[in-house]
Amino acid sequence: MRLFVCVLIVLSAAMMQAASIRGVVTDASGARVTGAAVQLILNGSVIGSAVSGADGSFQILTGQRGRFYLVVSATKFRQMETPGFYAGQLDNIERNIVLEPEWVHESVVVTATGTPTPQQQTGAATSVIGPQELELSTDLASALRQMPGTAVVQAGQRGSQTSLFVRGGDSDSNLVQVNGVNAGDLGGRFDFGPLSTTAMERSEVYRGPNSSLYGADAESGVVSVSTQHGTTDFPSLIFHGDWGNFQTSHEDLTAAGTFGKLDYLGAYSWLQTDNDLPHDQYHVGTVAGNVGLALTGSTQLRGTLYYGVDGTGVPGTWEFHHVADNATEKDQDLYISGSIDNQTTADFHNMVRYGATRKREQFHLWEPSGTLQTSDMFGDQAYFGNVVTITGANGFSATGQAVLDFPGTYPQGYQLVSNRDALVYQGNYTVTPHLVAQIGFQYENERGSEPGSSFYPPVERTNYDYRAAVHGDFKSRLFYTLGGDLEHYSLFGVQTTPRAGVSLYALKPRRGIFSGTRILFNFGDAVREPSLTDQFYSLYNFLQTNGGQNTIAQMHISPIQAPTARTYEGGFEQSLASEHLIFKASFFHNQFGRQIEYVGSDLIPALLPNLSQQQQTALEQQLQTDGAFELTLNTEAFRAMGVEATMESGIGRYLFLRGGYTYLDAVIQRSYTNDDVNLLGPVPTYNGIPIGTYSPLVGARPFRRPPHTGFFSASYSRSRFTALFNSAFASRADDSTFLGGEDQNGGNSLLLPNRNLDHGFAKVDVGGSVRVREWVSAYVQAENLTNNRHIAPIGFVSLPTSVRVGLKLQWGRERANVAPSAQR
Repeated sequence: MRLFVCVLIVLSAAMMQAASIRGVVTDASGARVTGAAVQLILNGSVIGSAVSGADGSFQILTGQRGRFYLVVSATKFRQMETPGFYAGQLDNIERNIVLEPEWVHESVVVTATGTPTPQQQTGAATSVIGPQELELSTDLASALRQMPGTAVVQAGQRGSQTSLFVRGGDSDSNLVQVNGVNAGDLGGRFDFGPLSTTAMERSEVYRGPNSSLYGADAESGVVSVSTQHGTTDFPSLIFHGDWGNFQTSHEDLTAAGTFGKLDYLGAYSWLQTDNDLPHDQYHVGTVAGNVGLALTGSTQLRGTLYYGVDGTGVPGTWEFHHVADNATEKDQDLYISGSIDNQTTADFHNMVRYGATRKREQFHLWEPSGTLQTSDMFGDQAYFGNVVTITGANGFSATGQAVLDFPGTYPQGYQLVSNRDALVYQGNYTVTPHLVAQIGFQYENERGSEPGSSFYPPVERTNYDYRAAVHGDFKSRLFYTLGGDLEHYSLFGVQTTPRAGVSLYALKPRRGIFSGTRILFNFGDAVREPSLTDQFYSLYNFLQTNGGQNTIAQMHISPIQAPTARTYEGGFEQSLASEHLIFKASFFHNQFGRQIEYVGSDLIPALLPNLSQQQQTALEQQLQTDGAFELTLNTEAFRAMGVEATMESGIGRYLFLRGGYTYLDAVIQRSYTNDDVNLLGPVPTYNGIPIGTYSPLVGARPFRRPPHTGFFSASYSRSRFTALFNSAFASRADDSTFLGGEDQNGGNSLLLPNRNLDHGFAKVDVGGSVRVREWVSAYVQAENLTNNRHIAPIGFVSLPTSVRVGLKLQWGRERANVAPSAQR
């Protein structure tokens, strides 16, 4: 009896010194998974295991401390490995597991709710770009084309300005985050052209407004990028080097690993190419870092850094001149974050993050190009391109010479500076297992300037966001999100932005032909903070300063305000053939108000009274010298509604297929050009067809948003071999040549009808890799196999077929070995 008591005492003391790893295993619908095998891995060996019970729960005790991860297996589900975590001997660690179906890809996302949530439990449209899609790509643009509801517009070749339009919204209506840090310029503008995929782990693309969680800038969507973590218990070095046509070379080196409570990753890459046009060389260098420290099992510190520096030629609209501008654009973009995560109690989680953004953009036009000659009937001069014939996808054409540059002192250019410091707090409290409350606060200090400009002084903005939301479910069948944000921005005042989302399983996942039916709904309001250039180049400010008060009164021009958006979305998701295939369709209706339009510099002098022709010409040239090619005002409104449909399926264990189609019906409801013809003069025409020179006309589509877009991708991965096929297509889109007043007579003869002016395109990319040895792999990536030169909008020429061939060298492994008993 004494021996038995002593054994109990010893066992109890040992258990008191043991770390506890516990959690619940569910599927994406929230249903508990019984009988899942959960194994605890340390240094590549299984040191503990458990089987989930009837309620999906498991618990593993271990007397060891270190950096662990879990391997979870269950029938009909894909084997899953969790991210690594540190646990001490006395820590209680909670790791809830969401398993994916065996044949299709479903992900846990953060962007929709601010907390890790399975896609199927949100009413919002969120897609994930994963490691496989990023493995062979050097930029994010091609992967973004594989998202429903998106249109990617690249104004030129590799490295050129690349914009993202989400569900008909403007290109500067998206919030872009890098490791939780707002990466856009002040006001949301973001150029995806120089954004490298170096050390990028995944990207989430949220389609729809989400100002209730992220504040202003999330007017049309959110793109959230995260970098990789170190995972191995030893240093690993991975080198990529490839070479291609157009004198392209790319090198990438990553070092990562863990050491006790510390995980670390550092990466550097360099890419350069000549592209296919004169004065269009491009290079980009990127540094990324990610360091985490687990103070305890419940408290983690993390710091991240992303720094990109690039330079690209800006040859301009080659198709309009057949002469390239000798111009360059350079960017220096730095994003830094530091955060602390604390699981204060089993039910209360807190996160505090500091983020810093430092962005510099410099544009230089080094010298004028083209031929100097008389530009109008008044004898003014300008530099013209060659005589060209401009032909739109709509079949209309015009022949002539267009103004390329103006006389003046060279080099000319501008520099924009955007600095942002932000402090974010988020707290999540689990009221019950079926209800989570969330509160948050964000403070931003933004500074922007255009150094060297006599036109506009530096600006500073102080912004506050107060957030609250609840997420919950009813019997793991109805999932809901309700939230709102109170925003106080120094530029536009106070706004409120509510949001609600519902996901309802009408039929829970099961075996059979119709193996699960989900109905979803999403609603949200949003606002956007005007950009730095929107504020600098406000038409109201310009007229107020230069004696245009009468014009302000006549045209009802107001100070720059915050554009707004409202969306309604409803749809369904149907699983077929025991979840071997998933089909999803959604209808969305977006209403955009107070959108910013642009008034060309050639129209501005006419808005000021009592200027002679010479004074008007001098003013136009001065505006362009100062970079004010257009001035801004809030006068546009439009609605954008449409349908998204996607389908994905796994065929066997190795082949995965995915495709999607989006129909967009967008129409302008209000336009400055239409409203003020008495002051601006008649709308230009082409054979009687009205033309919107700088903005679309009422009843027309917004520019550069094709009504039909789609994609199809296939990936095959088995043993040593991986193959990828990606294709994207878009129909013709409305646009303008923007050549108002720029022909040889100072007229509009080079304008073409807006409807279907941009060409439709199909872009096809293929790639693959093969592991030759454990430490070396060979890979190839070919883009634009159809050699389509019209992927870019009219005026710009896209890069022809490009091919890169390279090697991947690896010292150490990307993941510690898993013991055979942990394999499925």
